[in-house]
Amino acid sequence: MEIVNELKKDSLKRILAQGKRADGRQMLDYRKATLQQNAIPNAEGSALCHLGNTQVLAGIKFDVATPFADRPTEGVLSTNAELVPLASSTFEPGPPSPASIELARVVDRGIRSSNCIDLKSFALEEGKVLALYIDLYVLDYDGNLFDAASLAAMSALLCTRMPKIEEGKLIRKESTGKLPLSTKTVTCTFAKVDSTKLLDPSLDEEQGMDGRITIATTPQHVCAVQKGGWGAFTQKDILELVDISFDKAKGLRSILQ
Repeated sequence: MEIVNELKKDSLKRILAQGKRADGRQMLDYRKATLQQNAIPNAEGSALCHLGNTQVLAGIKFDVATPFADRPTEGVLSTNAELVPLASSTFEPGPPSPASIELARVVDRGIRSSNCIDLKSFALEEGKVLALYIDLYVLDYDGNLFDAASLAAMSALLCTRMPKIEEGKLIRKESTGKLPLSTKTVTCTFAKVDSTKLLDPSLDEEQGMDGRITIATTPQHVCAVQKGGWGAFTQKDILELVDISFDKAKGLRSILQ
């Protein structure tokens, strides 16, 4: 496997040295992104994201829960990611893998840090709050799960209906309107190969990259940053990629309805 990865990395470097990417994109181009909302009829909200050949499905569910002891007046936000084995030969059934845990945390942190959801409005009564669960399912893996999952989650939240609550219980078949969101959070993920930086890396590019960085933004702020891989990003690199993220995020938000 190490020999195969080294060969892929050498091939990737040769292509990049010519100022090209294997799929014909420019260095800072996204693959085509599409979103299909309400893909799961029984969920409070859902969306399927295609980013190139990568597919991620997001589903939203509400429940009544006990608040965390240190935040008794705030609702609960929880994100889970499942790497479905049919999506890639490298995904295996069983307990959550480090990759699935990281994916869930990156999506969760971007949404939570943006404060796009007012969790204080989820308080019901003393000792009872609403819990919002975001479940992510990777259906096809061809690179850049972070941006695909973030788009799917945000699109699902945008079409989420708030359930009616009576006497501390959910009435799922009745809605009180859409989930209020104060902003739209998106992520932009870059791979670094030697000194070359690539937006929206494909699977082959991920397998040959030195490092990866994901930047979550709202139109006004950077919400979160996650680095992966052993390759380093300088301060100049990060500032440059933050500027690019703000610019590229405009296109991603344009498809979020």
